[in-house]
Amino acid sequence: MTTTVAAPLSREEFIATLQAQSERYYHKHPFNVSMNTGQLNRRQIQLWTANRFYYQRIIPLKDAAILSNCPDPAIRRVWIQRIIDHDGTVAGQGGIEDWLKLAEAVGLSRAEVLDERYIVSGVRFAADAYVTFAKTQPWIEAVAASLTEWFAPDLMKERIEAFKRHYSWVNTDGLTYLNKRLTQAPNDAGYAIEIVIQHCHTREQQERAIKALVFKCEVLWSMLDTIHHAVKDVKEQKGIFDNARS
Repeated sequence: MTTTVAAPLSREEFIATLQAQSERYYHKHPFNVSMNTGQLNRRQIQLWTANRFYYQRIIPLKDAAILSNCPDPAIRRVWIQRIIDHDGTVAGQGGIEDWLKLAEAVGLSRAEVLDERYIVSGVRFAADAYVTFAKTQPWIEAVAASLTEWFAPDLMKERIEAFKRHYSWVNTDGLTYLNKRLTQAPNDAGYAIEIVIQHCHTREQQERAIKALVFKCEVLWSMLDTIHHAVKDVKEQKGIFDNARS
């Protein structure tokens, strides 16, 4: 019996199918909607900021895993910039540092963010799963998973406006990370999509790239599910903050 192999998607079809996964992105998550419409209190914003820091912290680890698996030095020379963007070239620079400034802007100390006392288990599990994916799956699929950056700029614009409109108590100097991602994310995604197109020639490779992007969307959605559950009963002076590890 002969097995029919599906023909590869055209460049346009492949891009369109990847782009269609934007519907799975977390911009429609109830927690994100609540944040952007000003429904969260100070403690809830702080809990989100602290937990999202854990994800920001693992991004360079994910990118290092991609570098370790990628055999092409030309790609590695470009991709390594992502690690530099997050870690900086010296202490006090980079996206991780910028997120710590956001944490300070919402009223958290560096110490309580860095020691991860407020991290809820589901966030840790989802973020670690993303790093494991990058370590264990083909590097091109890990690159495809990163294409959620494609969907980020509009969300970032909404988030910046939400902070300014609804959370005036947040020092706007702390929004540096969000502002930088308005340009970094589309630039990074533009390079990544071209790599994915160039290296996914067969229909099977294309389908695996699409599944990788779906997986990443699910990681981000799962993180917000966990945070959403954790903040439901968080009030200004009680909740997970009272039970946090110190």
